[in-house]
Amino acid sequence: MAKARLRHPAEKPFYVFMVILNLIIIWLIVQAAITLPFVPDRVRDSAWGTTIRSAFIGLLLLIPVLIIIRETQRASIRGTAVQLSPRQYGELYEVADEFSHKLGLRRRPNFYLANGNGTLNAFAAQATGHDYVVLANELFVNLYENNRDGLRFILGHELGHIKLHHVGLWYQLSVAYSERIPILGPTLSRLREFSCDRHGAYLCPSGATGLVLLASGRHTEHTTDVEELVRQGQALRGFWVELAQLPQSHPFTVRRLERLFRLGLLQSRARTESPV
Repeated sequence: MAKARLRHPAEKPFYVFMVILNLIIIWLIVQAAITLPFVPDRVRDSAWGTTIRSAFIGLLLLIPVLIIIRETQRASIRGTAVQLSPRQYGELYEVADEFSHKLGLRRRPNFYLANGNGTLNAFAAQATGHDYVVLANELFVNLYENNRDGLRFILGHELGHIKLHHVGLWYQLSVAYSERIPILGPTLSRLREFSCDRHGAYLCPSGATGLVLLASGRHTEHTTDVEELVRQGQALRGFWVELAQLPQSHPFTVRRLERLFRLGLLQSRARTESPV
């Protein structure tokens, strides 16, 4: 499969738009801060003046605060989660290593199993010199025991975030303000998710159950009719559907599934059980 197909075609143009918008916002903050000392006292001391000063201070602190958040998050994960290694869930560690090489990542990410307090979740992140992926235990256990292909798909999806630099410091800075705008920020996030779904399907074309699990819940991913779920996704149209989707950071799960099948990136059933 062509590597160009691993990124949703609208993601990069929309990201460029968001970067330009982000620069405009930063420029406006700086211009307002420069102008503030020259306006009348009643304006300078008003709520508007306070907002401008706060925004300018936030701009100055943006990089150090973001670095602190990234570094402390990784430190917390290292102290509270189980890190995969050749001796700790070695089979899964080998799969992660294989996928990292297949995507041509410049450094091998670390992988952790964390207590998700009941949530079905996984995420990719970065700190200085380190990329890593965290799988919630509740998601991992169900997939590891009964749904190896689904787990491979989710691993591939999270590695897609690293491959496409979504977790990079400069990427986060480049949309730090524009991404906070309602509708626009979630739209960029959904495009990123579509791109990373393509990575998951590329690395495990038989991993549809990784998405089915998110739609139907635990222990039903093998009893849910995938083809029927795809047809449900095809019928997911209309004004109210699109309106409900606008504030969401992730596309509707059945839509994600339908898109991958439409592109021919997912198979409805694996012919053989893939080892993890």
